[in-house]
Amino acid sequence: MKTNFLKIAFLSLLFSAVVSCSSDNEDPREVIVDPPAQDDPLTTSNAPTYMVDVSATKETVALFYNLKKLAKTKTAIGQQDAFNSFYQDAGGDSDIKKNTGYDPAVLGSDFMFITDKNNNEQIGNWFYGEEIKIKSAVKNAYAKGIINTFCWHLREPYKEESFYAADMTSEQKNTAFKSILPGGANNEWYKKKLDKIANVVSDLKGSNGELIPIIFRPFHEFDGSWFWWGANFCTVDEYKKAYQFTVDYLKNTKGVHNILYAFSPDNSYTTQADYLSRYPGDKYVDIIGMDNYGDFSNQGQTGADRANSKLKILSDYAKTKVKIAALTETGFRVTSTNPAIIDWFSTLLYSSLTKNDIQISYVMFWNNDKDGYYVPTGSVSNATDFKNYSAKTKSALVNSLPKMYEMPK
Repeated sequence: MKTNFLKIAFLSLLFSAVVSCSSDNEDPREVIVDPPAQDDPLTTSNAPTYMVDVSATKETVALFYNLKKLAKTKTAIGQQDAFNSFYQDAGGDSDIKKNTGYDPAVLGSDFMFITDKNNNEQIGNWFYGEEIKIKSAVKNAYAKGIINTFCWHLREPYKEESFYAADMTSEQKNTAFKSILPGGANNEWYKKKLDKIANVVSDLKGSNGELIPIIFRPFHEFDGSWFWWGANFCTVDEYKKAYQFTVDYLKNTKGVHNILYAFSPDNSYTTQADYLSRYPGDKYVDIIGMDNYGDFSNQGQTGADRANSKLKILSDYAKTKVKIAALTETGFRVTSTNPAIIDWFSTLLYSSLTKNDIQISYVMFWNNDKDGYYVPTGSVSNATDFKNYSAKTKSALVNSLPKMYEMPK
């Protein structure tokens, strides 16, 4: 009881200090204080020992540390392609900023066009133009203190036309994934794709020439079978080997040391054993993630509670193993024929991210586009719902992030 009393007293003093600093109009990102480490072995000095890459750059180590600590009190709010995709193609500020006055805390990007066969790295080439646009957005985000994460919709190795299994022949579906493994017919092809990623990630630099840290989650939503790396098209061992090869090649062969690695199935699991069935191992994963749209698709509080129970599995594992837990993709797409759920953000999603003492470091919404949105701008029916959600105690846009790329003083 005495220990709990001291802990409560410490947190009360910390809260008072933060409120005091905020009232003085100081930058809230200056206030980074280590909470008591009684139930958390992570420290500023031992952080690299819990990471995939013990040789990670200091900014990358700081990102790992600060993401882990952030989850104790807040969940960072992010959106895919927030600076380049807008509802009704409106352009300008991110749609999140149009609504709230602040940019997202996390920016999602994709290596898809960067590694596309049609990207010839020449000015005037559309795919290379997308590469330039994405790199510019990442650098802009980093300069603002935003967290950067990348997924990879890698096109299949035969014709490189699609990442959807439905667009492939039966033979292609049965052979594509195993063909990229060491010794496989397309392993050299796959290494060239990783070479491109390594070159791009090594070219992402801040104003002082430092490498910009990114989160990379290869082969996501693998428990479904809509992608050619899905569970129906590779064995457990093949999936693990491909993930491990990807990490080892980037880290050891290419010497890339500014990546945190994320593992993110879809929402099909209900137990920790299910979740870990294709897990490549703690030495290969920094971020324990989940993509989950289904539980939030007109499922009400029942769906939100189901999502919470799955997030708790992640959170509990992350606490035990000193990993970072995240809701790596989610959203409810609003269109002219699919109306908004008015309390989706502030009640349903928020409850799923906060119930049962879970610690989720960030949540990522998918991108807005001409015909629909996942994050409301300031002029649609559920704009207030999102604004209220983003202002809640355990929500964070960029304005309430600590300095993610610096260790606490």
